[in-house]
Amino acid sequence: MCLLMTGTASSAQCGAPNNAIQAGEELSYQLKFNWKFIWVNVGWARMTVDTTLYDGRTCLRTDLQSYTNRKADRFFKMRDTLTCITTQNLEPLYFRKSAEEGKRYSIDEVTFDYQNNKCIVDQQRTVNGNVRTCHDESPTCVYDMLSILLQARSYDPTDYQPGTKIRFSMATGRAVEKQTLIYRRKEVYKAEDGVKYRCLVFSLVEYKHDKEEEVITFYVTDDLNHLPVRLDMYLNFGSAKAFLTGIKGNRHPLTCIVK
Repeated sequence: MCLLMTGTASSAQCGAPNNAIQAGEELSYQLKFNWKFIWVNVGWARMTVDTTLYDGRTCLRTDLQSYTNRKADRFFKMRDTLTCITTQNLEPLYFRKSAEEGKRYSIDEVTFDYQNNKCIVDQQRTVNGNVRTCHDESPTCVYDMLSILLQARSYDPTDYQPGTKIRFSMATGRAVEKQTLIYRRKEVYKAEDGVKYRCLVFSLVEYKHDKEEEVITFYVTDDLNHLPVRLDMYLNFGSAKAFLTGIKGNRHPLTCIVK
């Protein structure tokens, strides 16, 4: 089963009914890296949602920060901040990622505009002072890595079967690329504090030489919030995991918790 996000780029169709997210939501995570067959606590991450004014209208602003601690900095320093601004119905308007990873410092900025049934995407990537820009006009909707996560949280997965694919276009900072989100299964995930969450498991994958490569595996709560409670990330330098440690401001009751 395959779901293609191929709607036109008019404003109403690049958004989605926001049934899961509200301003004031705050999620905290513990970061762990794989180090010689063991998982080591290396830092923290936090995702917050608030309201902001953008181009004269009230919008949602989502921030995701990921920081390694001082001990981990000796081996690999990471200071990442991702920000996206969307309309109230989760239509992307602006995205920024600043990333200090090892000796590499980069800034990606993306602006989205909607004219004549096209999604107009302007991107700028700065790496260690070198700037590269690109401009795209797409007849279909384009997202960034945060706005697509927000939209996915508002999807109704009732009819999803293992293997269901959601295809979409994403601005990566250097180009607009086709991406695929795959629904894998339902699973009860037991957090380190002993709390058990009934979850839906999704994978963000890339295809290289017709071979499927996992990028991120998401565990989201099987309730109306669809909160990410665990993320497994496959990075250039190894594997990392983010485990939920705190929830504030969730829109709906946590009916996913298994007693």
